Amino acid sequence: MLTWLVAISDQIAVFNVFRYITFRTGGALITSALIVFMFGQTIIDSLRLRQGRGQPIRADGPQTHFKKAGTPTMGGLMILTGIIVSSLLWANLSSVYVWVVLMVTVGFGAIGFYDDYLKVTKQSDRGFSGKIRLALEFVIAGLAAWIVMRNGQAQFSSSLTFPFIKDLIVNLGIFFVPFAAFVIVGAGNAVNLTDGLDGLAIVPIMIAAASFGVIAYLSGNAIFADYLQIHFVPGTGELAVILGAVIGAGLGFLWFNAPPAAIFMGDTGSLALGGLTGTVAVATKHEIVMAIIGGLFVMEALSVIIQVSVFKMTGKRVFLMAPIHHHFEKLGWTESQIVIRFWIIAVILALIGLSTLKLR
Repeated sequence: MLTWLVAISDQIAVFNVFRYITFRTGGALITSALIVFMFGQTIIDSLRLRQGRGQPIRADGPQTHFKKAGTPTMGGLMILTGIIVSSLLWANLSSVYVWVVLMVTVGFGAIGFYDDYLKVTKQSDRGFSGKIRLALEFVIAGLAAWIVMRNGQAQFSSSLTFPFIKDLIVNLGIFFVPFAAFVIVGAGNAVNLTDGLDGLAIVPIMIAAASFGVIAYLSGNAIFADYLQIHFVPGTGELAVILGAVIGAGLGFLWFNAPPAAIFMGDTGSLALGGLTGTVAVATKHEIVMAIIGGLFVMEALSVIIQVSVFKMTGKRVFLMAPIHHHFEKLGWTESQIVIRFWIIAVILALIGLSTLKLR
């Protein structure tokens, strides 16, 4: 929205800074952080009043979690408020990619909100039908994937690119839509599964946002893309502004979510943030790199898939409890040990993912 100030930069030279994505990314980061800091406590107090007993705790979960009973959920509302307001304020709204990412973010956030609402009102750790939920997610993600494909460069808008190998491109044709939808839905649910301990999901999300902020900026710049020999995708540079807003909102949320958490993110936040990140990966043609940078989320999701599959086939469990962060809790690791060590893993994976920009 503020990009209109560029039009009068000839008369007022200082407004020329709004031309630069880096400046607007910093502005979005600061704005979203301030929004969450300023209104966070008010939102928490309001949610605590309306939710009563707060988020229900799994009966079969680690015993240490029962002391968290009564903590309100739906903290994703404060995160999404910061992201959406900042993005609308600082991003160039003429970019179709900005609207696609915001569409998925709001859509997934709405699904997560309804799921959280059912859990709180029913005081159950189960929300609405998993099949219906996935179907709605795939509809939103499929629409986003189709828009991305239609607006991409003809020569590889429906293609899959590979890290480390610059010339390997596989054109998926119309099958790009279900593939991209799977990436987006998978990212959303992987982050959702990771959100089980105070601060466990939000910091890796900020790390992934920072990484993809760099990727989006470079992919949307013809000069940098040519130098790094990555695929140039016009318009995706604006996604760095949204990702800056994610980092700022995440910092604000972490202030309240740091142990002991005053509020939980809930599906409202985790599903939306995962979908947002997955959509950026699809838009920038870095779907496989997403699996590297978001490797922590992949690990969490795979632990659940493995646990359920093996149990159905053999009646035995591979992990003491899934997702895998609960397995380590059962082994005796403290919550802070798990969270900090998982943060370290997220940083290492992000560095590996970013290295693919040059190692080709």
